Amino acid sequence: MGRNVDVDDLVDVRMIAERLGLAHPQTVGNYALRYADFPEPLGMWGRTRLWSWPDVEEWARKTGRLD
Repeated sequence: MGRNVDVDDLVDVRMIAERLGLAHPQTVGNYALRYADFPEPLGMWGRTRLWSWPDVEEWARKTGRLD
């Protein structure tokens, strides 16, 4: 059985970059490639990868990228 996720918690690279205060959404893709502990996307909507914001937020706080 799959994981239940609130649709309001789904974020793409643009939304993650905005919430983390990053100038470029491409930085999120770099994080995903560079850091093994960066959360895996939950899936795709068309060609857009989607993450759970609570997962990304937890990672960002643990790594000092979000206060």
